[in-house]
Amino acid sequence: MDAREKILEAATELLAGASAADVSTRAVCERAGVGAPMLYRLFGDKAGLLAAVVDRGFEQYLASKRAARPSEDPVEDLKDGWDNHMRFALEHPSHYRLMYSPELTVPPAAAQEAHDLLHGILERCAAEGRLTVPPALATRMIMSANVGAALSMLTRPEQYTDGKFAERLRDAVLDSVTRPAGTAVRDEGRQVSVAAATLAARLRAELPPTLTVAETALLQQWLEKLSDR
Repeated sequence: MDAREKILEAATELLAGASAADVSTRAVCERAGVGAPMLYRLFGDKAGLLAAVVDRGFEQYLASKRAARPSEDPVEDLKDGWDNHMRFALEHPSHYRLMYSPELTVPPAAAQEAHDLLHGILERCAAEGRLTVPPALATRMIMSANVGAALSMLTRPEQYTDGKFAERLRDAVLDSVTRPAGTAVRDEGRQVSVAAATLAARLRAELPPTLTVAETALLQQWLEKLSDR
């Protein structure tokens, strides 16, 4: 095991029983058997170390998401993604709390990748006309609800004894941003918005050769405004 892995392993073990504020770089170095200059050379500072610990802990979770094959129904993929997120949070509470802790001043790469993977599924939903809001907004809504539910269940388990809570919240959130396949938009005020979001997603997936890059960018700007009405 090289010095980097020793430091990450030591930090992970210490953080399993304490908050990030209570774990010092000195304690990590002592546990890893390395000097402080080595830690700072590899990670920059404590914030960089904490971000690296989070990325290391989330690697298995992200690896399964990267390897997942899209199904024929992107909304079902959203449900599976929500459930996997909740499962990981409850099975790895220390890493999960650290990832979304206000003490973590350096954004971990894992958080951005999880966000991007979710956004990719929502782009597929939009391209099939299944979204009622733009993909970027839907991503923020779903991620906020998913993370909020997981943190609430981890920090206040006595208040969340309903085993179906996460599933019910999932369905409520997804029902608010998606719609069944092959159905017409009943709200006339949303018909243009949904059509614009659908066309924008399809253009992002396949750039039409008849348009220049500048023309495509302008069209995307118009469609984004229409889809966010």
